Amino acid sequence: MNAPVTLGAPAFLARYEALKGGLPGDSALRASAAAAFRAAGLPGATRDRRIEAWKYTSLRPLAEISFAGPAIEHRDVPLDIGIPSLVFVDGVFDAALSASVPGFACFADQPDFGTLTWPDREPLVALNTMLAEDGASLQIPDNVDAGVIRLVSIASDGGSSHPRHLIRLGAGARLTLLEVFGGNGTYLHNPVTEVHVAAGAALTHVRLQNESTDAFHLATLYAEIADGGEYDGFTLSLGGRTTRFEIHALLSGPGATAHLNGAQLLSGTQHGDFTSVVRHAAPGCASRQTVKNVLAGHSRGVFQGRIEVARGAQKTDGYQMNQALLLSPDAEIDSKPELEIFADDVKCSHGATVGELDAEQLFYLRSRGIPDAEARAILVRAFLAEALDVVKDDTVRGLLERSVESWWGRQAA
Repeated sequence: MNAPVTLGAPAFLARYEALKGGLPGDSALRASAAAAFRAAGLPGATRDRRIEAWKYTSLRPLAEISFAGPAIEHRDVPLDIGIPSLVFVDGVFDAALSASVPGFACFADQPDFGTLTWPDREPLVALNTMLAEDGASLQIPDNVDAGVIRLVSIASDGGSSHPRHLIRLGAGARLTLLEVFGGNGTYLHNPVTEVHVAAGAALTHVRLQNESTDAFHLATLYAEIADGGEYDGFTLSLGGRTTRFEIHALLSGPGATAHLNGAQLLSGTQHGDFTSVVRHAAPGCASRQTVKNVLAGHSRGVFQGRIEVARGAQKTDGYQMNQALLLSPDAEIDSKPELEIFADDVKCSHGATVGELDAEQLFYLRSRGIPDAEARAILVRAFLAEALDVVKDDTVRGLLERSVESWWGRQAA
C-alpha cells in the first residue's frame, strides 16, 4: 500500500524537519518560525483559521498540491536586456548565469535574516524563515550610484523556493533594482525581501512578476526609509494562478518618501492580491500609491492598502488610489483602503474607482475604422499609461511596456 501524500502546512513542516540540520543561519530563529507556522498554517487553508489580512485571498488551492521538488530544471534567463544580473534558480544562486556585482553576497554564505520581518505575525514570512536556503545580499556604500542591477528568480515545475533577500543602501547611495520572476509549470515562489534606505539615499525598485499561470507567487517586502531617503517601487503582475505582493513600508526619518505603485493584469481564473501597509513614524514624510487593475475572464483582483500615521508624525502627506478596469462581467475587484491617523496636522486621502471600457470612446474609435480589438487595446493602454509613466528608466519602462503588449496579445488571440 502506498503511503499517503503529505500536503499543505504539514508537508512544509516535514521538509523543514528533514533539512534543518543543514540550513544556514540562526537555527533558533528558524525553530521559532516553524512553531509560528505550525500554529498559523496556510491562510484560508482551513475554515477555522480566519486571518483578516487574508480575508480576500485563500491559500486552500496551495494546500492541495504536493511540492516534492523540482521536476524539470528551467534555466532560460527571461528577458535578457543587457543589465548586470544576479540569477537564482529554484531559490539558489547560479554563478554561471550571473554577473559579478560589487557589494553582492549570497545568503547561503553570509546568512542574515534582517531586523524588520515578523515571522510571528506573517505565516508566509514564517514559512520563508524556516526554509530559506539562499538569497541576495546587496550592500551599496555611502554616496555610491550603483546604476541598474537585475535580480532574476527562475522556478521549476514541482518545486517550492523561499529566497531571502537583503538590500542596504548607505547614506546618499542610489540604486535601480529590476526584479524579474519567471518559471514553468506548477510551483510555489515565496520570496521575502528586506530593504534599508539610509539618509538621503534613493532606491528605485521595479518588479516584473510574469510567472507561469499555474504558479503560486507569494512575496513579502519590508522597507525602512530614513531621513530624506526615498523608496520608489513599482510592481507589474501578469502571471500566476494565485499571487500576492505584500509590502510593509516604515518611514522612520523626517522627510522620508515612499512610492508604492503597481498594475495587475489578470485573465482566466487568476487571482491577484496587492496588499500594503505604510507607517508614517516621523514628521514631514510623504507616501504615494496608485494601483491599477485590468481584469478579464473570471479573474479576481484584490487591493488592501493601509496608511498608519503615528502620534508624532505631523505634516504627513499620504495618498492612496486603486483603480480597476473590468473587461468581463465575470471579473471581480475587492478594494479595501484604510487610514489610521493619530496626528492632527496631516493630509491623507484614499479612493477607489471601478468601471468598464467607455462605450462612447469605443464607438468613436470604431467609427474611425479602427477594428474592435485594436480599439479596446488603445483604451487599455491609455488606462495603464499613467501607471507605467512613473518608471523613469527608459530601458526598464520599455521592458514593462513590451510585457504589457505581450499580455494583451494573448488576450486578443
